[in-house]
Amino acid sequence: MLLVDLSMFGRKGQHEVNVSEALRMTFVWIAVSFLFCLGIYLFYPVDSHEKAMEFIAGYLIEKSLSMDNLFVFLMLFSFFGIERKYQHEVLFWGIFGALVLRSIFIFAGAAMVMRFEWVLGLFGLFLLYTGAKMFSHDDDQMVDPSQNIIVKWFRKIYPVTDKMRGGRFFVVENGRRLATPLFVALLVIETTDVAFAVDSIPAVFSVSCDPFIVLTSNVFAILGLRALYFALAAVAKYFSYLKYGLGIILMFVGVKMLLSMNEYINAIGSWVGLDLQVPHIEISTPVSLAVIFGLLFLSMIMSVVISEAKKKGWIS
Repeated sequence: MLLVDLSMFGRKGQHEVNVSEALRMTFVWIAVSFLFCLGIYLFYPVDSHEKAMEFIAGYLIEKSLSMDNLFVFLMLFSFFGIERKYQHEVLFWGIFGALVLRSIFIFAGAAMVMRFEWVLGLFGLFLLYTGAKMFSHDDDQMVDPSQNIIVKWFRKIYPVTDKMRGGRFFVVENGRRLATPLFVALLVIETTDVAFAVDSIPAVFSVSCDPFIVLTSNVFAILGLRALYFALAAVAKYFSYLKYGLGIILMFVGVKMLLSMNEYINAIGSWVGLDLQVPHIEISTPVSLAVIFGLLFLSMIMSVVISEAKKKGWIS
């Protein structure tokens, strides 16, 4: 699928992806994802209906969190001065690396959950913290990619050119092999995705602990990121309130995880002398799916409405 994406969407070299092309490919990847979900519904050997719902819920979580991550990529490309026609190549290899890293994270996380069920409680607490943190995040606070620890380390051991050299990651000048800012940007995107995965992978475990569902929902959400990036780049200013919806989604799935961990919470309470008696509440996948989709849709609608109202001077 990555090879198909590369051949159909932005050939290698100086190709500037336009919005209409990006929207077409975004639609294609969403359609392919739902076809795969239909395959789960028709052919999955156990609880196929439930597994299909879990896939959709996981896919929505990953896709919505990825949208927020793409705004960070916009800032990174701007910082490194990477022209639009070279961005799709960086994104391709960045996404390829993200697939490998996330696969490792997912199988490690699944193994931990199978052996130590209480790890889900830690995931839940972490998601509550991450969701709350989104409300205090300042969009105007720009992160300096040059301070990235990987970038600092790489510049110490490998020479880097001062300016871009077309769409090349490495060049040979005066007998020396040099990296370009394009490659440094790729390094930052890869390390940034590790931080993103720390948030998103625990979130998808809230709707399914099946490694197959967790992995495939991640894969299909990531595969369409390049197309989604170029589609969102033109309308990024209209989604300023998306982060609040994502924050509430993360807190919701965190609470969902903690409610299923009531035995451990009550045991900890007894250990410190508290009789908590937290009940076991299981939030079904259809309810989770409805809440996630509703919050995402509402935050996007609010973003557009408030942006238009500000533009017309109705609100300050």
